Amino acid sequence: METNIARVHSFESFGTVDGPGIRFIVFLQGCNLRCKYCQNRDTWDINSGMEYTSDELVAKILRYKNYFSISGGGVTVSGGEPLLQTKFLIEFFTKLKQNNINTAIDTSGSFSITDDIKKLIDLTDLFLLDIKSINDEICKKLTGVSNQRELDFARYLSNNNKDLWIRQVLVPGYTDNENDLKNLKHFISELKTVKKVEILPYHDLGKFKWTKLGCNYELENTPVATTHDVNRAKQILGID
Repeated sequence: METNIARVHSFESFGTVDGPGIRFIVFLQGCNLRCKYCQNRDTWDINSGMEYTSDELVAKILRYKNYFSISGGGVTVSGGEPLLQTKFLIEFFTKLKQNNINTAIDTSGSFSITDDIKKLIDLTDLFLLDIKSINDEICKKLTGVSNQRELDFARYLSNNNKDLWIRQVLVPGYTDNENDLKNLKHFISELKTVKKVEILPYHDLGKFKWTKLGCNYELENTPVATTHDVNRAKQILGID
């Protein structure tokens, strides 16, 4: 794949939850994880989606700049997993910064810290980091991979003064264990740049996408997370 071509799944022009202010959100195609609770199963295939050059994306975004800039917002790249297209993002974010646009990335952080990753980190104002589970065995069951790279990624961002929002999906029976939540709280306390911690309740609204693709939805019998479940987790973590 050429570095100046991105595989894009979709856009959201007035996002309000994926970073500060109003955000233009670019959902990139492709993911290296296999999260059992994924709500966007159709984003996994790196060869699907629409093709865009960085110039095409920037031109599209600039049409909305007046709206999101006045709110203190900017551009958030999500997925799928954005860091699968790191070389493209370096080019894309370089052009966004030339236009004084705030940049954010929503990522699992399950990557080694390469030179290209470092370049991209330098161009990014905020990372929305999805900690899949602080318990490595649970993380492997839920996503297919260890949590070590994502925890190391969080530490690197903290040590390099990059702002962080920590997110975790609360999946009953998987990520709601009290000791694990206490360990997550301790891990977060060791990071210097965390600006927000969010608990996202598991729901099964994306199940139809699995079914449509002919895939088995493994969390079929897992209950959705209730308001009580979320409030309990927040209390253990010590967040509002």
